[in-house]
Amino acid sequence: MTDRLAGEGVGSPNENKTWERVPVTFKRAVKPRICMPTGRGFTRRAFLGGHYEAQDVLLEIDDVDLIELEPGPRFEFKEMLQRRLLYRDVSGKVAFLNPGLRKVRLKREYDLFVVRCQTYWDLLHINAVEGWKDYCKTSVLWLDELWAASIPEHKYWLPALKQFDHIFIGYRGTVGPLSATIGRSCSWLPGGVDCLRFSPWPDTPSRVVDVYSMGRRWEGVHRALLKAADGGDIFYIYDTLPRIAERDVYDHRQHRSLFANLAKRSRYFMVAPGKMNSQDETQGQVEVGYRYYEGAAAGAVLVGQPPDCEAFRELFPWQDVVIEVQPDGSDVMEVIASFDSEPERVRAIQQRNSAEAFLRHDWAYRWKDIFRVAGIEPLPAMGARERRLKDLAEMATNIL
Repeated sequence: MTDRLAGEGVGSPNENKTWERVPVTFKRAVKPRICMPTGRGFTRRAFLGGHYEAQDVLLEIDDVDLIELEPGPRFEFKEMLQRRLLYRDVSGKVAFLNPGLRKVRLKREYDLFVVRCQTYWDLLHINAVEGWKDYCKTSVLWLDELWAASIPEHKYWLPALKQFDHIFIGYRGTVGPLSATIGRSCSWLPGGVDCLRFSPWPDTPSRVVDVYSMGRRWEGVHRALLKAADGGDIFYIYDTLPRIAERDVYDHRQHRSLFANLAKRSRYFMVAPGKMNSQDETQGQVEVGYRYYEGAAAGAVLVGQPPDCEAFRELFPWQDVVIEVQPDGSDVMEVIASFDSEPERVRAIQQRNSAEAFLRHDWAYRWKDIFRVAGIEPLPAMGARERRLKDLAEMATNIL
């Protein structure tokens, strides 16, 4: 099979070749300044939707070569074997091996090489991009999910982090322990949401769903809501498949759009701290899960438990951001009934949640923080998106 070149437009000369691979999946007409590999072509699990959504926002606001990595022969077996070897790798080399993806060779320079990983396993995938340090002036790793308690057991892959100029971690409680372990200063960068996708403004849909719960849940709360739904008191939408977040979706954009459309048609949106029922993994570390960003942007009333951590208080400092209920479900219907009797208060909460999210939690703001640290000037498209978000925030505040 003949090598083809991504970034080679119709009739473009060879000197404009940006990188090569067999086979190529897309072409660009301009010279991008950011190189970003992605595994979206072969890892489609539902929980990665927000991760790919963050990448999509960067594609909208900057000139990016999105390099869609592709699995080679027996990729799944090779990746599984590599993961096992990592746990006893005294050589320190396994974390830098390609886990069976087709090789990518860059052919031009970029201002920034950016890697956003949902978990540390995704870090192995960048080994398919050969020589990226030689072609990228600055490099950034944004590692979203890493619990502090897991750092010691993953000591063999941690040296792979040091190849980046800047390291961002999604969990605030992990930043200090990780920095101390690898001897490099890491930065905290929280999660976010595509606020334009989740916005209920300006064409506000009817909130026909009374309560929406997706992802992890407290079983006591779920039983109470299910009882109310069975009695015809509420319309309650919830997951019916176990570990649904780990199942593949057809298309991550369609999945996120469906989720957003349900959220902005919901009056109450259930929230809980990240992995609140997985103590073996968190070991008591409290972090802010994605549901808070998504439910707030959708203008729903957040019901559940606020994370007891400084990060949450800094990120969500406004009034009535979470209406607290007991995890055993003993008061959830009473609380909902109380708020139903105060429609003006509910409306104010909905407007405030979405307006504050538009001003604080869009993915564009996270990329802007990365650019500032990496010394990259934003393009006009980022400013245009920020202005649109501010307009929506003003609209949410003023609509009666």
